Amino acid sequence: MDDLVRKVLAVAEAEGAGSVARIRVRLGALSHFTPEHFVEHWLDASRGTIAEGSAVDATMDESVTGAAAQGVLLESVEVRG
Repeated sequence: MDDLVRKVLAVAEAEGAGSVARIRVRLGALSHFTPEHFVEHWLDASRGTIAEGSAVDATMDESVTGAAAQGVLLESVEVRG
């Protein structure tokens, strides 16, 4: 989760953002996350950063054989000025 926070903050910094509005992630079928569980972890991990309070769109990937089946794929980051 720390790696994901670093990636999101790097995107926000590159955009000159004041805050992160929303992230979109795809959860691998073998990632051991449900969308609800992921959001709980995201809220804890992003606390105290410019991503704190950002909305999360987390969707499950059903493929157990895909390259990202065990991971979390960051699809997009929406930022605010």
